[in-house]
Amino acid sequence: MGVSLRSRWVFLPLILALGAITLYFLRLQIGHEARPIPEEPKPPEPEPLKGPIFKNITRELAPPLPEYFPLAAKANSPSDLPPVPSWNRPPEEHVPETTRLYIGFTRFWPLLQQVVVSYITAGWPPEDIYVVENTGTMDANKRGQLTIQNPFYLDYHRLTNILGVNIITTPSLQTFAQLQNLYLSEAINNNLTYYFWSHMDVAVLPHEHKEPFKSLYMAAVDVIRETQKPDYLRDEDGHKKEWGVQFFAYDWLSLVNVETFSKLGGWDSMVGYYGTDCDMYSRLAMNGYQQPVQDAGQVYDVTASLDDLEVLYRRRPKKQQQQQQQGAERRDTRDRKAGSHNSTIPSPNKAYLDSTEEDDRAGAGFKALNATLEQIAQDKRDDKFRNSWQLRQNGGEGEPYYYDPDGFEKALQMTIEVGTKINEEKWGHKGCNIKDSGLKEGDQWRVEHDSTF
Repeated sequence: MGVSLRSRWVFLPLILALGAITLYFLRLQIGHEARPIPEEPKPPEPEPLKGPIFKNITRELAPPLPEYFPLAAKANSPSDLPPVPSWNRPPEEHVPETTRLYIGFTRFWPLLQQVVVSYITAGWPPEDIYVVENTGTMDANKRGQLTIQNPFYLDYHRLTNILGVNIITTPSLQTFAQLQNLYLSEAINNNLTYYFWSHMDVAVLPHEHKEPFKSLYMAAVDVIRETQKPDYLRDEDGHKKEWGVQFFAYDWLSLVNVETFSKLGGWDSMVGYYGTDCDMYSRLAMNGYQQPVQDAGQVYDVTASLDDLEVLYRRRPKKQQQQQQQGAERRDTRDRKAGSHNSTIPSPNKAYLDSTEEDDRAGAGFKALNATLEQIAQDKRDDKFRNSWQLRQNGGEGEPYYYDPDGFEKALQMTIEVGTKINEEKWGHKGCNIKDSGLKEGDQWRVEHDSTF
């Protein structure tokens, strides 16, 4: 059947409209492609570098440190030093107990020397004292490459060959928490069940006036023996509690239970300095470990050294012998002027012993020494910047492993601040009273901030 002509014309307008639309879009596309693409604007030329802008820093070199132990400076061997006071001398045969004592050191040699000499003269066997050199200067001190004005200087020869103590050198600078874990690791590797550690900025004396008298060392040994008794810390119901640490004047001197600290994973090395003790001792308490307070002697928190450490050996001049010695020195001077020579030179220690005698225990010498150390400790308590002693040396530029002293202090304070914040985030609490705030083991990193924020 055919289609009429009129029916065919019906679709013509529609066909024409579609064609027009198609031509319109084709024209747009062609025009778009033909239009030139504008170039991206070039970035401005960078200004030439002007170089670093330096801070306005004026630094005066601190005055040279004096010699705080002239007798040790002249000594050729331990026998050239005065003897330990007779009432403090350790037994000739070492006690059965292990009495290793770790003392960490980073800066300011005079305080390290003082604490070591004070422990030795309080009866601690030198061979049991381990100075942990945490200076970050590798073997520079052992090789004698640092000068006394360098904050990280220590006299390696005097410590080992004259005072007779041991030195362990860390491979790099450790934080306080890392240093504590090093003590723990050393104890584990040496199969120790306990060990002592002490701050370096302290000095110690025994209670010379107490009866029956015990040297500080033997009083510390008695604490070890007490902890080993079968009924130690056993309550009335027969339950025996375990201990984690024994405090002698807080942790200025401490006795550590190796097994206990190991069970808790040691110190949190993420909390490098202040606050890490709060964390460690709080975790001990949360897990039921006891922290008894003991008393073995006077422990002074100090900021300066005694003028002459000879006073710790408790010798006093013999008046008659002193006059004879002065006469002998005058004769020796005349002989040398006349050209005569002595065939033998007397030992410095013999001359020293001939001209001195031992002080009385708990006598005037002790009272004066106690008063002096107490005044130094009071000065530290009164000092707004209680650790200002760490800034008394600022030399060493050009020496091996040199670190700018001001930069070191600034970096240290920044590290301390970060560690403090980490501990606060860990427990959701600001302050040292972590357990008392209701927190318990397992809450760390799981709690929101409390009202202390």
